[in-house]
Amino acid sequence: MFRTALRNVLAHKARLLMTVLAVMLGVAFVSGTLVFTSTISDAYQKSSQKGYDHVDVAVQPHHRGGDEGNPGAAPKLTQGLLDKVAAVPGAASATGSVGGFAAIADKHGKLIGEGFSSSGANYYPGPGGKDARYPMKSGRAPHGAGEIALDAKTADRAGYKVGDTVRISVDGPVLSQRVTGIFSTEDGNVSAGGSLALFDTPTAQKLYGKPGEFSQIDVKAAAGTSQAALKSGIDKVLPKDAESVTGKELADDEARIIAQSMDGMRTSLLVFAGISLFVGIFIIANTFTMLVAQRTKELALMRAVGASRRQVTRSVLIEAFVVGAVAGVAGLVAGIGIGAGLRSLIGSTGSSIPDGPLVIAPSTILTALGVGIVVTMLAAWLPGRRAAKIPPVAAMNSVHAVATTKSLVVRNSIGGALTALGAAVVLTASSSTMLGLGAAVVMIGVFVLTPLLSRPVIAAAAPVMRLFGISGKLARQNAVRNPRRTAATASALMIGLTLITGLTVIAGSVQQAIDEMATGSLKADYVVSMASMTSLSTDVEKKLAGHPDVTATSPLRTSPARIGGEHQSLTGVNGAAIGELTRLEFTAGGIAGLSGDKVVIDDATSRSNHWKLGSSLDVTFEDGKKGRLTVSGIYKGNDLMRGVWVDTKTLAPHQSLVDDKQVMVKTKSGASEATKDSLRKALGDNPAIQIQTKQDISNGIAKGINLLLNMLYGLLAMAVIVAVLGVVNTLAMSVFERQQEIGMLRAIGLDRKGIKRMVRLESLVISLFGGVMGVGLGVFFGWAAGDLISKALNTYELVLPWGRMGIFLLLAALVGVLAALWPARRAAKLNMLSAIKAE
Repeated sequence: MFRTALRNVLAHKARLLMTVLAVMLGVAFVSGTLVFTSTISDAYQKSSQKGYDHVDVAVQPHHRGGDEGNPGAAPKLTQGLLDKVAAVPGAASATGSVGGFAAIADKHGKLIGEGFSSSGANYYPGPGGKDARYPMKSGRAPHGAGEIALDAKTADRAGYKVGDTVRISVDGPVLSQRVTGIFSTEDGNVSAGGSLALFDTPTAQKLYGKPGEFSQIDVKAAAGTSQAALKSGIDKVLPKDAESVTGKELADDEARIIAQSMDGMRTSLLVFAGISLFVGIFIIANTFTMLVAQRTKELALMRAVGASRRQVTRSVLIEAFVVGAVAGVAGLVAGIGIGAGLRSLIGSTGSSIPDGPLVIAPSTILTALGVGIVVTMLAAWLPGRRAAKIPPVAAMNSVHAVATTKSLVVRNSIGGALTALGAAVVLTASSSTMLGLGAAVVMIGVFVLTPLLSRPVIAAAAPVMRLFGISGKLARQNAVRNPRRTAATASALMIGLTLITGLTVIAGSVQQAIDEMATGSLKADYVVSMASMTSLSTDVEKKLAGHPDVTATSPLRTSPARIGGEHQSLTGVNGAAIGELTRLEFTAGGIAGLSGDKVVIDDATSRSNHWKLGSSLDVTFEDGKKGRLTVSGIYKGNDLMRGVWVDTKTLAPHQSLVDDKQVMVKTKSGASEATKDSLRKALGDNPAIQIQTKQDISNGIAKGINLLLNMLYGLLAMAVIVAVLGVVNTLAMSVFERQQEIGMLRAIGLDRKGIKRMVRLESLVISLFGGVMGVGLGVFFGWAAGDLISKALNTYELVLPWGRMGIFLLLAALVGVLAALWPARRAAKLNMLSAIKAE
């Protein structure tokens, strides 16, 4: 039986090629994902570990939380504490660190680095007057407020040299700094395409905190002192608002964070790989069903001479094992190439990752081979079992095993039950997990029902098919001749188009909701913020307020607080001007008179805390001082406008560092490019500051949605490619089965063009059937998801992208036409006499 199975594999190499390709693509996707994420994760982890080479113990502020202390930020570390730590036995040196965001402009005024990875830090001279973390390649360390040092990669990218003047921004205002040195660093953010600027310690403390304070103290152990021993000694001198952690713990924590961030990407990519494999299962099952059907007499003869049912099934599974092993090895090799290609692609987009080797873990190899073999054998098991159950006598008298009425009734009953159950779960889902589970059950149920659905749907195409004469009539009949095969072929395309259509419906609806939210909530012409979404200096609002075209401004600044014992965030606004800048719908009270102890709150916060108009709120501010606030208005909140709003004059005295998240601006001339340019010039043409209109805000969110959508389209294209292979495979097998029939058609007068047209139209009908089912299910899932989304986004309404759905159906038709090229050509080239004599 083993030799027979191998012989059958070698005898049907061409027929199994499409199956191998289908499995290989899915395996390549899986292994490529694992190689890529393992490589990136390993590179970042090694880079982060290098960054802790000079840290044996780190001292950090410790926020006690709860009801103790102030609700504000954790206290900073002082120079006095640094001196104490440096004097601990076993400490070779102690370095104080402070830093934050620092946007560096290139010589053309454009932002260098990757936004959030554009950072600034302090140069802390240790023994010998040097900072071991940042060895200078040229020049010297910065001294004084007008000097900085740049990392070597940033200097190379921007063409800066020692002595050049650089425009830099930390919180809004532009600073002109002279480059005094170029340094090298093992900082992972720099390796990944970011930038790093160094100030002297007093300047960095002034920019990022308070004079004499640090955010962290890094301690290097003396020779012969372990990290644990050094930590124990440091703990003895630490105050209660500071804590110590070893360098190994820091590196392990960062490695764990990196691994967790990679897990999300890995899971997302593997989901799409799983979709491709799921689609591939249909093709494999279809292929083995047809191969087994073509060998029905052969298998019956084997049964007659003594082979058992188990042996027949085993021979089919051995074939599947060989095919799966070949596909697994090929997919692994292709996946390694995909992993390397994705890494290169990231580099070509301007982003970069730390240097490191391509990581091919043993688990990746085992997963690739296991997935290829298991998926193929799983898909081939049912056809093999079905073939083994056919009685030898019945099989010898019939080339094809016809499905019984009972089996079709059972299948339709199961499909109907699954579809109804899944639809019920989708319609009543209270979470995305339940929605996804229900959608999966619906798709399985529809797949089971597809043979039943194929007849009426394909029959609807009869008027169009009649236009093509006898070829069209034969094509329609051939498409429904074997409903199970047609169903399996169309379902592969249906799955891909269901996901694509559903995502498109959701994305379009969300985008319209965001447009309505932006235009409905804001009266302001512009919203000004840092490109990195970090804090703005209050000087920015002062400059904007002094602009001759500006009529009203208000900052939005946040401050942690405790209200009624619960942690809340207070949002500071200009109470006198906020009414001119926002368009809020109040359910009680109003925005007028927002000053002193008055606050307005969104309706969700009001409900969750049982606050009403006139409620008195006991508040503990950021600095620990207590007060009482009164609710003077309750408004309908959304993703742009929410929270507890208080006048900045009330909030500012309690803030240790007064800064803004963004500034809303109203102008006389309204939103225009000329006005925007004028405001930009008033702020010093700062590349780190973004000035956005309402449409810019909406377009920025749309850009992110479209980028994500295009990525998903690219990933789902793999499933569509696999579906194309399935259509090609089905048609090729169908042509092989119908050799006698095609030969007879040729003999009675149907020319080669007619044969080609027949096969192409059959392919087109099957593909459009899958396309119609996919688009229909996608719209249903998009509509169902809207109920969940609308709970978080109250402006959400269903938007049907008719244009794109039309494109998807045209894509399905194109799939049918392309998939039929080779089978149609092969059918037309059959020799009439040879075909008629074929068995």
